[in-house]
Amino acid sequence: MAIAVAFAVAAVNVAQPATAAGRREPVRITRFLGEQRLPHMMRFEGTAVGGLSGIDRDPRTGAWYFISDDRWRYNPARFYTGRLDIDQASGAFMGVRLTGVTTLTRADGTPYPGYGQPESADPETIRFDRWSGRLLWGDEGDRPDPRNPHIPISPSAVRAMDLQGRHVDRLRLPLNLRLTGAERGPRRNFGFEGLAVTARTITAVTEGPRYEDGPLPTAERGSPARLTVWGRQGDLRGQYVYPLDSLPAAPIPPTGEADSGVSEILPIDDYRYLALERSWIEGVNYRVKLYEIDLRGATNVLGRRSLAGGWPYQPVAKRLVHDLSLVRSPVQNLESLAWGPRLASGECTLVIGSDDNFHQAEATQFLAFAATGCRMLS
Repeated sequence: MAIAVAFAVAAVNVAQPATAAGRREPVRITRFLGEQRLPHMMRFEGTAVGGLSGIDRDPRTGAWYFISDDRWRYNPARFYTGRLDIDQASGAFMGVRLTGVTTLTRADGTPYPGYGQPESADPETIRFDRWSGRLLWGDEGDRPDPRNPHIPISPSAVRAMDLQGRHVDRLRLPLNLRLTGAERGPRRNFGFEGLAVTARTITAVTEGPRYEDGPLPTAERGSPARLTVWGRQGDLRGQYVYPLDSLPAAPIPPTGEADSGVSEILPIDDYRYLALERSWIEGVNYRVKLYEIDLRGATNVLGRRSLAGGWPYQPVAKRLVHDLSLVRSPVQNLESLAWGPRLASGECTLVIGSDDNFHQAEATQFLAFAATGCRMLS
């Protein structure tokens, strides 16, 4: 079913040449504004606060939205509302507080089932859509794999809901992003992780490569993730390759595990996005970098079954904005990215949040930065 979340708009050719729209100022981090944390396993209105994997802000009201990826380990799928206290005169980041919690419900009005059940939800990203007044969220879904052979398929999706958490609609997925029970399509836990909304498009990115697109990143080589663009009426516009870096370090021991991919995207304008690229490496901990990417000039790979071999393609252009591993130690599991209020200086505020995985050794952290070169602010 197509998702109609705003008025019809003119078509946009995402992959136009980089010179067509003129060159614009790149995003640059100008200063660090501060850090705030929520207590581990904080209780709020009968729920356990944690797993905050997506954040966004309503620029009209200043309200913030935080989505939890808790899969009914503690409570049903839900999002929180709250406030981040950022002084627009000085930029000082002074606090974070929650103001409400809302359960996500299906079309029949019931909560999404929990982990390991059919039609369970895995919320990983949330966006306030200022053009419709609704919320969009990315559901990574679930599927079996060799380690978890009995997990049922729960389709991944980009969904729309009202501010009361009630299901409104969902985007039509391209066939190559549908979860399966075989070694094809997106891998388990490497589906939709990032979501971006503009006046003309809705864009979602998979965390890592599909089976057909190649193996996961290693210390020697990177991998391709797919970034999919829809028009505002749900029509598929294109699909582009995000080139994941090789792992920033080898696991310790070398046979150890690693998990690396795109954890969020954020629009700068109709063609450029910020992207969080996060790695967890055994014996090393988390490493996270912030990139600016540009879709103009990239090859539309929507019709390609595989990216491993065959005809060459041009991935999206990618520029390092900031190595977030240098900001605070130990580095947290940074998964969320949102624009905050504009400062009196003219700088933007950029907020980056972490998912604590409900683990005592990790934290629910919010980092605020001032930046220039942003455009997606009212």
